[in-house]
Amino acid sequence: MPRPTTRHATGHDLPHDPPPSPPHDPPQSPPHDPSDGASGAPSVPLAPTSAPTPAQTVGPFYGYALPFPGGEQIAPAGHPGTVTVHGCVRDGAGAPVPDALLEFWQAGPDGSLTGAPGSLRRDPVTGAVIGRNGVDFTGFGRVPTDADGHYVIRTLPATAPAGCPDAAPYLAVCLFARGLLHHLFTRVYFPEHATAHAADPLLARLPAERAKTLLARPDGPGRYRFDVRLQQAEDGTYEETVFLAFR
Repeated sequence: MPRPTTRHATGHDLPHDPPPSPPHDPPQSPPHDPSDGASGAPSVPLAPTSAPTPAQTVGPFYGYALPFPGGEQIAPAGHPGTVTVHGCVRDGAGAPVPDALLEFWQAGPDGSLTGAPGSLRRDPVTGAVIGRNGVDFTGFGRVPTDADGHYVIRTLPATAPAGCPDAAPYLAVCLFARGLLHHLFTRVYFPEHATAHAADPLLARLPAERAKTLLARPDGPGRYRFDVRLQQAEDGTYEETVFLAFR
């Protein structure tokens, strides 16, 4: 019968093991570790393990490299129909968000969604972003908020996308901000298109109070204000902006 693989430590059971040390040989001391201090000195005990640092969100930071010169100037320079859209991005406590980034898309005056290239032109020698040429309407803008959470863009009046007969004119918005690991989508509608709002596929499905969060308000000739609320106030004084999910 084969012997088991686990053996007892006897001389005849382990014929290939080295012979035991003579009884008078002293046990071998481990080599000295310089980190223990001077030779012969007792080792310094390690400090107790600290508690883990609580998790917290820092970033993402969108103010570096993403904004570009003229990102807020969507309308061609000097265009007589230019309108200004501005507002503030606020968190659930009503405090301004000073380092958010907003991107705007809109249909062209003819309803086309193809836009035109040229928002992010680069210098052919240095490679630096020099922005738009001031002539073409690209339908795209990117702007950061300032220290007060404020943003501003200058663009052409909104138009409804071609091929969407029931849609009211709007600007599409994408919002990035610290603490948001996923960007948010929303829209800006304008008060002069109230009749079209009744048939708009999105606005028509929303309760009136929720639909108001997508409506810019007049703020002077050719100027509109559109604030973004990331969360509803605890006291209910204002609604969270409607954000969209695309599937």
